Amino acid sequence: MRKTARYASLAVSGLLALSSLTACANDAASSTSSGGKGDGKGTKVKIMVGGLDKVIYMPAMLTQRLGYFDSEGLDVELLSEPAGVQAETALVSGQVQGAVGFYDHTLDLQTKGKAVESVVQFSHAPGEVEVVASRKAGDIGSPKDFKGRKLGVTGLGSSTDFLTKYLAVKNGVDVSEFTPVAVGAGPTFIAALQQGSIDAGMTTDPTVATILDKKAGKILLDMRTPEGSQEALGGPYPSSSLYMQTDWVNGHKETVQKLANAFVKTLKWMAGHSASEIAAKMPADYSQGDKALYAEAIKSTLPMFTKDGVMPANGPETVEKVLKAFNPNIKNAKVDLKKTYTTEFVEAAK
Repeated sequence: MRKTARYASLAVSGLLALSSLTACANDAASSTSSGGKGDGKGTKVKIMVGGLDKVIYMPAMLTQRLGYFDSEGLDVELLSEPAGVQAETALVSGQVQGAVGFYDHTLDLQTKGKAVESVVQFSHAPGEVEVVASRKAGDIGSPKDFKGRKLGVTGLGSSTDFLTKYLAVKNGVDVSEFTPVAVGAGPTFIAALQQGSIDAGMTTDPTVATILDKKAGKILLDMRTPEGSQEALGGPYPSSSLYMQTDWVNGHKETVQKLANAFVKTLKWMAGHSASEIAAKMPADYSQGDKALYAEAIKSTLPMFTKDGVMPANGPETVEKVLKAFNPNIKNAKVDLKKTYTTEFVEAAK
């Protein structure tokens, strides 16, 4: 019964993701298109982000706000879906040219016959936090206690789903012994935690900061730093990135180089500015009325970001190890890691 329900949920999620693309594109075109250099002649690129307001994907909107797309002669339209798996769907279906989401999707897609590669690696840690509902804090002290629990993820098949499964398996809990629940992020995640729809879950800032402020939950595992990634996953975990279909990259190298130039400038800018200065550059509504809390959320997550967009050493191997622990498609397949990322463009940008 659980397996049937899960497949049904996946099917519905896929349909919703695809049906919402047109509406999302129309909504975003007027508010998030960079407009080239003001004359409409910039090279047009559509990028789907797995949650524009998530701090882990902050470089996407920040690059636009800093004007770096414009300065490269790009007209970038940023679109948003609540989960990285939906950004992946938009990319492979040809709705967009790029996706900002977790690098681990490139490995998963390779086993499904899709050639996709990370061209700018934003991070060397997941930026994710496993939080436990306050009412369950005494019962769940580690992933060993996941058995029989309802665990929140942004979406089924998302990177939060992947990481949750790995943490469970690593700690002796089979993936069939707990129930993943797709609850998105932000208000929907918090409501699920408060109302008992989930006992614990994996999410990012600014959701984490809001949960702690509301005393709705407590941190179980913090993977917002390289040290936290090392402790939980055994190595650096390259997560948020700009990834694109390999054929498109090879056929549009000049455009991809411009995107890499813009994003590397942003990563360097972030490394030289405070959380408050970064927060001030972001859209006002991202702070949800609490600028200080939003700045704190950025500060907590900043350690996850690279300064140059380069794939961290041994990062792909850590991701493969994590996915092989629970994903039968990858466990039984030979993944060519060299085809899942390229440093060609970020090296040139430096």
